[in-house]
Amino acid sequence: MTTANDKIAVIGLGSMGWGAALSLIRAGFKTRGVDVRDDIVQRFRSENGIGCSSPAEAAEGADVVFIFVVNAEQTNTVLFGENGALETAPSDAVIVSCATVAPSFAEYLGRRLKERARLSLDAPVSGGAAKALEGAMTIMASGSDAAFDRASAALDAVAAKVYRLGDEPGAGSRIKMINQLLAGVHIATACEAMSFGIKSGIDPDTLYEVICASAGSSWMFHNRVPHILDGDYTPRSAVDIFVKDLGIVLEEGNAAGFPLPITKIAAELFNQASAAGLGGEDDAAVAKVYARQGGISLPEGPGS
Repeated sequence: MTTANDKIAVIGLGSMGWGAALSLIRAGFKTRGVDVRDDIVQRFRSENGIGCSSPAEAAEGADVVFIFVVNAEQTNTVLFGENGALETAPSDAVIVSCATVAPSFAEYLGRRLKERARLSLDAPVSGGAAKALEGAMTIMASGSDAAFDRASAALDAVAAKVYRLGDEPGAGSRIKMINQLLAGVHIATACEAMSFGIKSGIDPDTLYEVICASAGSSWMFHNRVPHILDGDYTPRSAVDIFVKDLGIVLEEGNAAGFPLPITKIAAELFNQASAAGLGGEDDAAVAKVYARQGGISLPEGPGS
């Protein structure tokens, strides 16, 4: 079992990894962090973290290694590539893979780590940057009891809820896939509703207030619409994240022979936004696709 005196590595200091790393520091863990952006690593040092130049440096002597990168390819690279974490991570370290990936990749990764006699958890996360900073994410994890036991204190430091979903990798990623299906559809629908409301002549601030107090609201409506109202598309979670995540949903659905018509429409909207040059903007920028097609003006702000 991890304790607050143990060493933790966080590979990837994006919005979720950053919050997780700061939560670990607050909990008293000796936390090393690494990111491809040097300025983020320097900022991490100013937060009493130990900034590193490579995954191998971060993982050296670590008890738990969290992987907070974007996709399967990056996960593979930071673990098995040159200067990867497995070059230096102790044999009893737990590898906690938190990226949203296809369940088939999570199963492959689990097998590959097992072949190397490594403890691992398939542990995608949810909650957004704010919950990550609070140490209140939701973790959807699967893996052995030994891996859960060894990583338990570190998991508790970054999450309000840790769901133990089975002892085989892939179970966590399957539930995260369904979560992303809903999240992507809800974002696209929130953007559609606000854009149509503006087209109909409704004051957008009034519309947001009324819907948030009504049955048509959702967590994503409540969370993302303020970005539209402020005209601020600084990426908390970018359009291209949902191009990837809904792509995973559709690929898995196709492999299972299961129809996903609503997901397909939502994915097309994110793809349109990305093709229009909005891929690096906040995912609420899907509203700009509706605005262009519907001939409306969205609220303006610093990110407009």
